[in-house]
Amino acid sequence: MKKKTSIGSLSKVSLVVAALSLTMVTACSNNANEPAGNHASGASKFDLTFDKLETDLVPEPGASLLVWESKEARPFVEAIMKEFTDVYGVEVRMQELGTMDQIGKFELDGPAGLAADVITTSQDHLGKAASAGLILPNDEFEAATRSEHEEVAVTAASYNNKLYGYPIKVMTYAMFYNKDLISKPPATMEEVIEFSQTFNDPDSNKYGFMFDVPFFYFSYPFIGSTGGYIFGKDGTDPADIGLNNEGAIKGMELFASLRDKVLPISAGDIASDIKTTLFSEGSVAMNVTGSWFIDTFRQAGINFGVAPIPAVGGQDSVTLSQVNSWYVSAYSKYPNAAKLFARFASNKSAQLLNYELTGAVPTHKEAAQNAVIQADEITSAFYKQFSSSHSAPSIPEIGSVWVPMDAAMVEIWDGKDVKEVLDRAVKQIRDAISLNAKSPKPDSTKASF
Repeated sequence: MKKKTSIGSLSKVSLVVAALSLTMVTACSNNANEPAGNHASGASKFDLTFDKLETDLVPEPGASLLVWESKEARPFVEAIMKEFTDVYGVEVRMQELGTMDQIGKFELDGPAGLAADVITTSQDHLGKAASAGLILPNDEFEAATRSEHEEVAVTAASYNNKLYGYPIKVMTYAMFYNKDLISKPPATMEEVIEFSQTFNDPDSNKYGFMFDVPFFYFSYPFIGSTGGYIFGKDGTDPADIGLNNEGAIKGMELFASLRDKVLPISAGDIASDIKTTLFSEGSVAMNVTGSWFIDTFRQAGINFGVAPIPAVGGQDSVTLSQVNSWYVSAYSKYPNAAKLFARFASNKSAQLLNYELTGAVPTHKEAAQNAVIQADEITSAFYKQFSSSHSAPSIPEIGSVWVPMDAAMVEIWDGKDVKEVLDRAVKQIRDAISLNAKSPKPDSTKASF
């Protein structure tokens, strides 16, 4: 018999472990999915073609490129570098560097001529890079990028209505469920409530549904699904904050009701490590988290599936999403070659190859509709959730949002008045934005989650 975990014993370390786990949102790829095949051995399940792109753009004479990417992406990057060299005759090298670390290093190495020609990062660092002139716009392939990728991915790769990135892969969260405890995932929060009220046994740490209550990033479906939003105009207008509008209040009232009906635990005792342990023990039927825990649950021997988060207030659940994209250095000696590589390494065949070798969830619409990916329950579920997500804003003002809204989640969960708490949080956000506008901080674009 598996030893049951004590909520009390876990709560002492919950804040530290949860913070580390949440950092993985921007640092980790979805490489935990099992690859669909083995391209290198010729056993690919896809009909992949790598030809010259339809463009008049040609590499500069003698061009060679340096690419920065994370360790987890190496299998894909090495394969796509070889394909690009075979097609264009341009040598490409990769240097391992985490996506969270690239912009900081780039600020120093770019002007010195030591930086990569093509870097990889997510939208929470885009505003800083674009406003500082560190990267070039995606101009040559703008029309193709806009038409081929999901709109939320294009939004994530844009800043001030200008497209900079070449989207590569999706990062968001969805609902894992234990098939031995619940055979069919609920479609609505009302069904979650009904199941939990017959399944829960708090004395045995047994719960029907858990999510990271104290963290706004993971609790966002209770705001975004019912008409709330962070900033207006697709996350680009910080003067328009929709975190305390009528829809946000409606969704957060449902959120607050779950304390008594679904998860009778204080906010301080709900964190990523607790959920992960209890789900891995088979004590939790449904667990909302990110794809970076897939391998953890497989190793625990859980018979799990993944589904979109149940509808909130009668509306499809809307999560926050991150999108990793290629970006071309403004300091590259070979901008033509760099743009060609960024496009070549993010098109349909490249994204299918990336899925095949690392399990990355595509942003490319045709790639995502491939029969192999659609048959993959885990990847297709994350893609479906991504398709109805809101892109986390890329503007620097996003740095003023996380702390007040994290605090608001805790207060509301623990019984404070929804409207009063949200109004106060929005005021704190506006005050912080105003203060930062007068005295901007160097790392103001870095999200706290």
